[in-house]
Amino acid sequence: MARGDRGARVPARDGAAAPRGLPDGAAATLGHVDPVTSSVSISRPREEVFAYLSDIANHRRFLDGRLTSWHLTREDSIGLGAGVRVKAKLPFNRFSYFDVTFTEVEPPYRIAMVGRGGKYDRTLVLGEITIRDDGHGSTLTWTIETETSMPSDGIMETVGLQKPMAKRALKRGLERLRAILEDGAEGSAPVSIAGGARKPASGFRLPQDLADSAHPVDGSRAHASS
Repeated sequence: MARGDRGARVPARDGAAAPRGLPDGAAATLGHVDPVTSSVSISRPREEVFAYLSDIANHRRFLDGRLTSWHLTREDSIGLGAGVRVKAKLPFNRFSYFDVTFTEVEPPYRIAMVGRGGKYDRTLVLGEITIRDDGHGSTLTWTIETETSMPSDGIMETVGLQKPMAKRALKRGLERLRAILEDGAEGSAPVSIAGGARKPASGFRLPQDLADSAHPVDGSRAHASS
């Protein structure tokens, strides 16, 4: 598929352009959305920044200010299809769980994500990360948009000042990301899959001395002895 044919932008109302990476049929529900955008310059190669961000488990390290209860939606946290479920700390909102999934991953410059959340998962979440080589490092731009399908959901976003809060939280998060990549700041722990790691991805191994002494259980003798 040619570069120009992939991820074509979906026209939104009022002539605005929607981020690429939408699933089939999402354009039909997409109305006017107000994006939240923040940018940061990072003195690291674009390839390094992209590699870090393409592992969605790393996003908790710098975005856990207003996003809590992180869980992976699959064990492989890297690349296309990787996703997380999070709880957003939002005022006046009892339905604050959201999930997002990487829908397009184009090394080393772009990641698109789509998700849903809120009451009955009726709020559409769109995100796009672009990374530009600026000659001295990288310029990263992160855009988030939400589309509410019910007037009451839009009212809650306005009353709760959710968009200004999201913009501040994103700005702080990207500043933490810069500190992690430039200065080696530790950040928060990466997110893990709900319930813990699964084998063979987990590092669990039975100690050799126990493995050597282990014997299959003889069910018939166990029942007889009881």
